[in-house]
Amino acid sequence: MKVSFHDIYKGISNKKKIETDIISLIRKNKFIGGDTVKKFEKKFAIFTKSKFCISVGNGTDALEISLEALGIKKNSEIIVPVNTWIATANAVARAGIKVVFCDVNLEDYSICIDDLKKKITKKTEAIIPVHLYGHPADMLKIKKLAKAKNIKIIEDCAQAHGTKLFKKHVGNFGDIGTFSFYPGKNLGAFGDAGCIITNNKKYANACERIKNHGALKKYDHKILGRNSRLDTIQSSILLNRLKVYNYALRKRNTNASIYFKELKNIKNLHLPILKKNSQNSYHQFVIRTNLRNNLQSFLKSKNIQTMIHYPYMLSDLKIYKKSLGLKNLKNSKNLGDKILSLPISEEHTKKEIYYVAKSIKAFFYKN
Repeated sequence: MKVSFHDIYKGISNKKKIETDIISLIRKNKFIGGDTVKKFEKKFAIFTKSKFCISVGNGTDALEISLEALGIKKNSEIIVPVNTWIATANAVARAGIKVVFCDVNLEDYSICIDDLKKKITKKTEAIIPVHLYGHPADMLKIKKLAKAKNIKIIEDCAQAHGTKLFKKHVGNFGDIGTFSFYPGKNLGAFGDAGCIITNNKKYANACERIKNHGALKKYDHKILGRNSRLDTIQSSILLNRLKVYNYALRKRNTNASIYFKELKNIKNLHLPILKKNSQNSYHQFVIRTNLRNNLQSFLKSKNIQTMIHYPYMLSDLKIYKKSLGLKNLKNSKNLGDKILSLPISEEHTKKEIYYVAKSIKAFFYKN
């Protein structure tokens, strides 16, 4: 049996409808803006139960626009988890703001609250918790810390479409939530795409202006803005994928439950630990072991594709060697040598997931 990590096209259940709608838009010469974009924004706002959804070109733009909309001052400090995709830190650094790295916990790899408390200073203007792999960060504790110090919160939800905490969709706990619809995401477009959600009208209007050359309507340029648009075809794709997304979420959760059942109590193998009152979207199912490289090679010999998210911490990169918060990242130390992402996408059958679990057990029982 061969198990790929993620076959995007295979996993789309309504691909014929998507393709038909794309052809229709092309024939009608509808490429930028219009009702399709507005409809997606409305539907995604309903999905996340947020008041405003502002579509943008990609997840990185969403972060950069959010920082500008919140009025974060240059040379201030923003706390970012050290284990995440580089866009989170890059958005901060490129805005002229100092990146302060924070450790992550080893239960679900979200931002470590104990270290977060130590990293807050008088210069801290914002925290960017990342809901990594689809796990919700501990937003109640983060929000309490931020409120006490008058600190803004931007939730990076790039891997958390459908993730909830206490039945509340992530992105709604802080001031702003940002999403990526990169093709490899659970809810992915066929190219770059992203959005911002917020329940604050002032921030929503600011984001709208910034993304559209400083204008809320044509020729109404009040500020220096930029061009960051979600195109019409990507909006159509996302609308169709959103219609069947709850099925994808259920399938990923079913696959995760198989892993939890089959891989529990294996010595030297650590599974993610779920928070109470949380709903996980399982963008990735990440396990941890000191035997990671050997395990990955063994699974490859069994025609099972795995990936590493991520092979290094951001603090290891040369470009961030002079960043703040580099000390006491004890949980993150060597984490990139131990973590492994297993296949979990909606296209995977139960038979495939059981095969992956059986192969992992065979490896550990042999060793």
